[in-house]
Amino acid sequence: MNKNYIVPNEWSIIEEVFDVENVKASESLFSIGNGAMGQRANFEEDYSGETLQGSYIGGVYYPDKTRVGWWKNGYPEYFAKVLNAPNWIGIHVQINNTNLDLNLCKVSNFRRELNMKEGWLSRSFNAILQTGEEIRVEAKRLISVELNEVGAIEYSVKAVNFSGEITFSPYLDAGIVNEDANYDEYFWETLKLVEGKKNGCIYAKTLKTEFHVVTAMEILLKLNNKKISAPQKTKIEEKSITYTYKINVLEGDTATIYKYGSYVSSLNYNNDELIDACLQNVKEASLIGFKKLLKLQEQSWAEIWQTADIIIEGDVKAQQGIRFNIFQLNQTYMGTDARLNIGPKGFTGEKYGGSTYWDTEAYCIPFYMGTKNSDVAKNLLLYRYNQLDKAIENAEKLGFKNGAALYPMVTMNGEECHNEWEITFEEIHRNGAMIYGIYNYVNYTQDFDYIPKFGLEVMIAVARFWHQRANFSAAKNQYVILGVTGPNEYENNVNNNFYTNYLAKWCIEYAVECINKVQEQFEDDFNRVMVKTKLTKTETDKWMNVADNMYFPFSEKHNVYLQQDNFLDKELIPVSELPKSERPINQKWSWDRILRSCYIKQADVLQGMFFFENKFSKEELERHFDFYEPLTVHESSLSPCVHSILAASIDRMPKAYEQYVRTSRLDLDDYNHEVDEGCHITSMAGTWMSIVQGFGGMRVNESGNLSFNPQIPEQWKSYSFTINFRNQTLKVRVNQSGTTFELDGTLDLAIQVNKKLITVTPNKLVTV
Repeated sequence: MNKNYIVPNEWSIIEEVFDVENVKASESLFSIGNGAMGQRANFEEDYSGETLQGSYIGGVYYPDKTRVGWWKNGYPEYFAKVLNAPNWIGIHVQINNTNLDLNLCKVSNFRRELNMKEGWLSRSFNAILQTGEEIRVEAKRLISVELNEVGAIEYSVKAVNFSGEITFSPYLDAGIVNEDANYDEYFWETLKLVEGKKNGCIYAKTLKTEFHVVTAMEILLKLNNKKISAPQKTKIEEKSITYTYKINVLEGDTATIYKYGSYVSSLNYNNDELIDACLQNVKEASLIGFKKLLKLQEQSWAEIWQTADIIIEGDVKAQQGIRFNIFQLNQTYMGTDARLNIGPKGFTGEKYGGSTYWDTEAYCIPFYMGTKNSDVAKNLLLYRYNQLDKAIENAEKLGFKNGAALYPMVTMNGEECHNEWEITFEEIHRNGAMIYGIYNYVNYTQDFDYIPKFGLEVMIAVARFWHQRANFSAAKNQYVILGVTGPNEYENNVNNNFYTNYLAKWCIEYAVECINKVQEQFEDDFNRVMVKTKLTKTETDKWMNVADNMYFPFSEKHNVYLQQDNFLDKELIPVSELPKSERPINQKWSWDRILRSCYIKQADVLQGMFFFENKFSKEELERHFDFYEPLTVHESSLSPCVHSILAASIDRMPKAYEQYVRTSRLDLDDYNHEVDEGCHITSMAGTWMSIVQGFGGMRVNESGNLSFNPQIPEQWKSYSFTINFRNQTLKVRVNQSGTTFELDGTLDLAIQVNKKLITVTPNKLVTV
């Protein structure tokens, strides 16, 4: 596969050569979505080569029975799969009875474009079929932001060197299997197929979870841009419905099919309303028409880009990278539905399953706080609050008591559904990310009311977990946390992972601080929560004893905190001495060899220093960065962004830029050889942070003010970003000579720039 085939462009992802080796990667990269549903960039016509057909509906999932040869108490019974939904985009295309299949044709003038500015996907090519006919195909499609249950396709075929027949056979297919199904089962049961005149639908339900979904289509035909009617031949099978239209053409004629599609589900409708609602959606889309839907799409995306865009001058690949990341984040989650969350692959693939990981709280919340109104981030927090009972159940299965909560590593509905013991049971640091997300939100928005209303219950349950999970070591005369996996999953079942221990201590301290503040300022809420949780001062004193006496492994020789107790037993050989032929090690080495090596998958100790930067001196940050970064292979998508931000904060701009390029183009340049499985959506939020918090140096300081320490890579002329901060919008532009701030709002805003306090007045440019 050619890894660098994407054409650099500021606003589009472009592919100009058809190569069967790139098809699955492109299906991921050119994916489209609207936060409620999405799909991989599969061809509309048939394709017999290697492909992963994928369409997905937010919140609709299947609990695939776990494949495991042994069982332990508390082990999840299922792995929640992002469910591959009935396919609505398919169109069989025949030329004089020969099937169009790019795997069997001679293809030229191929071009595919994902226009991120306006939110559409197009594809064009010439194809010479085995029988000699040549056609020119122009296809465009979108998933509407405005009508978020609707998608639309315009698909044109020009007869280049023949007269004869072009046949379009649009279909709906519910006979879909997830590529990663554990037992090759169908996850859907087809309940009803409805035939109409140029429209139709399939009513299906998921097995086990009983989500009811209707998938509909409506068809419109044109010849040389004029509407035509053609006889409709219908084929209904057990799980599919296909309409066939034959169009007679002369050489040079162009036949066009418009296909409008829709998903509706029982998440939003009563079951008896689904068919009517779905057919109404496609009828409305057809009446609006493709051109107007495109115009609406352009307007919707213009509104999103107004606050989300980052502009980079002088580096097209860096510009393309950041916009691709921002675009995919918005396609995955718009923030309008508190029942949804941000899956690690979004709507671009099936790997990892699940609706949410700790990535949401650690990486995504800052992006959504900065680019949308605060309700969007609040919805992400409420998602966890609403699943607190399940988190307590998860902890009870593992033997924890008294309302202690362990949030799941992977979940759809609050139940744990991750199936690898060393992560399911041991990667408990995710619990701390839940609290860090609350802290980050309150610190940024000053919405402390969230804590007495919702957050405090979560904090108490998590603090109880840490209190019970730590145990007293007589040998060390301190509390230790044994048998864990930190963020670095290339070390399993270790003792005293620094990041985990530090988070545990901090979570307890922050919980007690908030309990005291709520007692002073929100008496009614305090009394309600204390009654509900049965919390006493005696219990919180026990928590604080653990926090005050937490053990952290430390090396006097290197003057750094150790990733875990035995880290220095490893042979410390820097990554620079690893042959390229052995990278990535997760695809070249045995698991045993990886676990015994010093190599770090992603920021671990440095993840803690990124979260709690203000607790460490610049010299400490430098020491730890210089010790751990050379040992890090960055084989997690979550790693380069943290290293980029930390490198910028210690004035290592060449390293910050190198890691920024890696995080921003992780998928576009397929650094880890796995983009065919889907894009790394949650780490894309880290790319945004690499610019805003890294190069821009944006923080919320201890006084509650925004502060900036702007720097600029030497490769760039300028960059600018927009921040939504407490209902006012601040535009920041950095060039090689200085920084300008412009405020869109009604109140003066005090900010700190390079440690100096300045005031920005609405609609007046301030230059520093």
